[in-house]
Amino acid sequence: MPHTRPTPPDPTARPGETAPRTRSRRRAALAAAATAALLAVTATACGPDANSAAASGGSAGSDQKKAAGPHLPDTAPTSLGDLKKWKDGGWKDWGRWAHRAQDFINPIIKNHWESDRLAQAKAAPDINVNATAAGGGYGATDPTPPRVTAQEVARPYHRNMAPVGKIFFDSPKGPMVCSGTIVEDPAHPGKSNLVWTAGHCVHSGRQGGWMRNIIFVPSYNDNGVPMSQIGRTPAQQVTPYGKFWADWITTSGEWIDRGSETDAGSGAPYDYAVLHVRPENGGGRSLQETVGAAAQVWFNPPPAGRIGQLQAFGYPAAAPYDGARMMSCLSPSGRLAAVQGAPPMDRIGCSMTGGSSGGGWFVNRGGKLTLVSNTSVGNPTEGWQAGPYLGPVAQRVFTTISEKFA
Repeated sequence: MPHTRPTPPDPTARPGETAPRTRSRRRAALAAAATAALLAVTATACGPDANSAAASGGSAGSDQKKAAGPHLPDTAPTSLGDLKKWKDGGWKDWGRWAHRAQDFINPIIKNHWESDRLAQAKAAPDINVNATAAGGGYGATDPTPPRVTAQEVARPYHRNMAPVGKIFFDSPKGPMVCSGTIVEDPAHPGKSNLVWTAGHCVHSGRQGGWMRNIIFVPSYNDNGVPMSQIGRTPAQQVTPYGKFWADWITTSGEWIDRGSETDAGSGAPYDYAVLHVRPENGGGRSLQETVGAAAQVWFNPPPAGRIGQLQAFGYPAAAPYDGARMMSCLSPSGRLAAVQGAPPMDRIGCSMTGGSSGGGWFVNRGGKLTLVSNTSVGNPTEGWQAGPYLGPVAQRVFTTISEKFA
């Protein structure tokens, strides 16, 4: 049987209304070409491909379920009765917060994230880092880049930057939000269920644990209506492709062991994570097939300052933004040597605030949308953001989850 294009819901349709077949096909074709506008303005990455390297120097979120069988935290549902309690609010018990990589649990709770609750989610706390530290043999911090005022992505978002969306999760402080990007999965070409984001968007680091009820919403609020109107906006516009729940996540052992939501410390250069997701309402299509687009990931790219301009995307939710709109910054990159002995982070000028964390940083590589970092730390007052260099540790984090579902 020939492969058919995805037919995402029409954001202009009324609730319960099915879009005409021709319109759905047209939207899918547009989504598949959603990166054209970005590719026209971003700089082409320079330099030859870096040699592939075996991951070393740290551990990714470990896949111990394969080796030792399932191990769930004490507060996780282990029976149908426990699952009902969890869905009825048992997840709010943060007394025992699952910390270890293998203790991740995230059962689907249908209708937990309705439009009004999505609108209530606040920006994840800003992560602080020392911007003046020397970087040992890895280089030093470059001068602070010029401030770049973020610009809204052209609407509807699914036509212009379909792989980008918002990540929602529950924390001890209430519902919060970050940003994320659909990325290609070499184990499932054209059918990826992987989403790239920041480690602090899914795990709070050394003094906490895994966030709960983690979902990804691609092209959130597709037409960019004001946040005050989200609760009255048809779901087809707020979640045009639906909601996707994380059923497994990998992040770096460095982030789990050293990271912190108040002081990124030595975990900042390893602040990344990859989600494997599934649709809330089931179905046979993958996330990539549903949306019609995904970005490739470039591991071991040229370092900051030698890769050219980077374009960052995300949904900033802290003042002066409110999380309603997808924004972007196009800026030259420089180095931020935050931790001695670790690879310098990439740094760009950008006015985006909390909520943009986890959003992808891209270049045009061979005509393809290519992710080279993600928003991790920033200083809105000075107008800059920094993201981790995607070296061998990042590659292992990615490979771990890709192989788990291969």
